Amino acid sequence: MTPTVAAFPAARFRRARKSPALRALVRENSLGVDDLIWPVFVRDGEGIEEPVPSMPGVMRRSVDRIAQAAVEAQALGIPAICLFPYTDAALKTEDCAEAWSPDNLSNRAIRAIKAAAPDIAVMTDVALDPYNINGHDGYVVDGEIVNDETVEALVKMTLAQAEAGADIIGPSDMMDGRIGAMRQALEAAGHRNVLILSYAAKYASAFYGPFRDAVGASGALTGDKKTYQMDPGNSDEALRLIQRDLSEGADMVMIKPGLAYLDICHRVKQSFGAPTYAYQVSGEYAMIKAAAQNGWIDGDKVMLESLLAFKRAGCDGILTYFAPDVARILQG
Repeated sequence: MTPTVAAFPAARFRRARKSPALRALVRENSLGVDDLIWPVFVRDGEGIEEPVPSMPGVMRRSVDRIAQAAVEAQALGIPAICLFPYTDAALKTEDCAEAWSPDNLSNRAIRAIKAAAPDIAVMTDVALDPYNINGHDGYVVDGEIVNDETVEALVKMTLAQAEAGADIIGPSDMMDGRIGAMRQALEAAGHRNVLILSYAAKYASAFYGPFRDAVGASGALTGDKKTYQMDPGNSDEALRLIQRDLSEGADMVMIKPGLAYLDICHRVKQSFGAPTYAYQVSGEYAMIKAAAQNGWIDGDKVMLESLLAFKRAGCDGILTYFAPDVARILQG
């Protein structure tokens, strides 16, 4: 697009900024409740809401309280909720068998949400790190995170979540070939309408620290995840990964983290036109909350501005821990 602009004073851009009404008329991007997916943490027990110290305002909730949170989200108009389990250390093993147990935390929470708030979509996380004694997203063999054996386990995990009633499968593991394997398995098992929102461009980022605290993976992790998550210096690779995952059957794609990778969000949307999401990750959330608590920024305004940046970059939606706060503000 080549803009046509008259010379000053015929063109005065400030004319359209004169009032809220005029600014609204020419606004190019807007943020709505429909853009939000709310990530929540589920833990064992009953009647529990346990604060996550590194994420002010975020809780680990027992299954019954997760169901209540879903009812709240549905009432606020939030279209989807995403589950992440805080697994008891005693259930973490090298074979990660708890990952596909029909009665693990995530699968119990799926069923509870569907019973309490049937109109909200339930998204799940597919990766082995919550169940792995090594803290990695895949199996560790002789110090190597192995790909193909991990994909087999992720397929079993996917099917268990689909059987429990998940609407959206969210593979966050970054193993090669897992989207095709998951799609084939879902089709064969009759779960033809289950969507895959692939973490297609997930970077090996330092912004994940508070999340790992929230799911109890920080202490278990040995080494780092750089052999399977992306190098932060790469962008063309992200496009190749997106293309691959779409060709294998992903319905939607995600870039993670968000704000530091808005260029990737923009390139992906411009290149493929597919439903594109970003994850405003725990480190981004924690920085905004900490600065607001110290009085250094206006927390609500920065929260909204940060989310609008995703829409401006081309995202169709955002996973954000701010979702309920944003929904309340947008609904007045």
